[in-house]
Amino acid sequence: MKGAFTIAIDGPAAAGKGTISRAVAAHFGAAHLDTGLLYRAVGAKVLLGMTPEAAARALVPGDLDAPDLRSPEVAQSASRVAVIPDVRAALREFQHEFARRDGGAVLDGRDIGTVICPDADAKLFVTASAEVRAQRRFAELRDSGVETSFEQVLADVKDRDARDMQRAEAPLKPASDAVVIDTSEMSIDEAVAAAIAAVEAARG
Repeated sequence: MKGAFTIAIDGPAAAGKGTISRAVAAHFGAAHLDTGLLYRAVGAKVLLGMTPEAAARALVPGDLDAPDLRSPEVAQSASRVAVIPDVRAALREFQHEFARRDGGAVLDGRDIGTVICPDADAKLFVTASAEVRAQRRFAELRDSGVETSFEQVLADVKDRDARDMQRAEAPLKPASDAVVIDTSEMSIDEAVAAAIAAVEAARG
């Protein structure tokens, strides 16, 4: 892509938005930012004893490469710090600057199309049923050696959905002009193809 072209991809945990976002970014030669990693990196710092606000202000790009950001403990901590207005404000400028990159940018998260980049050139909302998402996350955790049960993962997914959808600031919801892609019955290839088609349509 030439110039700045912003693609916003939102959705709940384990819907496939990260995989889809990376594939879309690669297809269009754009930069990719998993904004959930910003909150996970802050959450990880909080688990080490920092206050959420200080952790958000101290964040540097290298923090997004920490090896433990995908752990269940960090995920829960990230969800808790994400409801704090001062944390969201500190991370907003980081995301704004990324979105304005020359050559295009794909940002995935929970409030990109509604709050961070409401003027994004293309907006997608990737979702799936809670049961399907829990099954995917359970398989991921099991493959990485984490001891848990499907019932616990499903409960965590539902708890996280409730927190994300009911928070006062920037709740999780599709933008009014977002293309909704439900991946419950889709293969990865089908979901990626649908996303690329939606972005192509937005580009005209």
